[in-house]
Amino acid sequence: MNFKATAALAVTVVLWAAAFPAIKVGLDGYGVAGLSFARLAVASAVLLLAAPLLKVRVPRRSDLPMIGACGLAGMSAYQLLLNWGEVHVPAGTASLLISVAPVFSALLAAAFLGERLTAVKVLGSAVALGGSALIATGGGLGFSGAAWVVLAAAAVQAVYHFGSKPLLRRYTGLEVACYAMWAGTLFLAPLAPQAWHAAATAPAEATLSVVFLGVLPSAAGFVAWGYAVARHPIAVATGALYLVPAVALAVAYGWLGETPGWADVAGGALSIAGVVLISLGRGSGRIVRAAPLRRVSP
Repeated sequence: MNFKATAALAVTVVLWAAAFPAIKVGLDGYGVAGLSFARLAVASAVLLLAAPLLKVRVPRRSDLPMIGACGLAGMSAYQLLLNWGEVHVPAGTASLLISVAPVFSALLAAAFLGERLTAVKVLGSAVALGGSALIATGGGLGFSGAAWVVLAAAAVQAVYHFGSKPLLRRYTGLEVACYAMWAGTLFLAPLAPQAWHAAATAPAEATLSVVFLGVLPSAAGFVAWGYAVARHPIAVATGALYLVPAVALAVAYGWLGETPGWADVAGGALSIAGVVLISLGRGSGRIVRAAPLRRVSP
């Protein structure tokens, strides 16, 4: 067993899970716009400094439009939608909703790449979306509108997955993440004044959360994920990500005192079961190609 790679995988799960409650804390003081830009800006700065050590190559000019599209969808739009949704949706619930992103990825691949929707994939998609619908209705708890916004964040994350496929034939998953992070930050640059103003007035805990989100889940999380994926079988690496919602629920309970309701638990179990079915429905070759695209980080 490669203990360093296993440790990197565990670190990735914990960091990406902890990001969901950290967003809640960062919103208190930065708001949706300020937090979205500030987090990406911090992550971009860290990755830019680390790029020479990580041996990140300069992308081809011809790939810049696709990189821009990935950054706009997977970073800019994703951050705005997730942060907006978490204004009302509990952190743990948001992590459960985001976990269905592979469902949208499978549907996009079937629609535009001609990938066959097997019976197992169809069943898994139905089960996962049914679980998400149960969470979104909240069992009558009253946050359904914001929950659908979080589901929209999962959908644009799937667009990132889809758009990344051709890029991953020429670049590593870490390089694509860096390119998208930098592009996404540029797209949100008009929000910089709001982030700057918030930094001067926000509570210290909110600012620390922004720094935490940028340095650890967004920057270090992708580095750890890239290290783990390169040294673990794809099935092992992606399988570990199913633990992210469970860890997020535990962290949200310990940090924020959030207690999941019955709809969260039941819907989350259905969603994760559906995503597992979708993964089982892929051939081994497709899993190797698609695995670096499956990003369930917040």
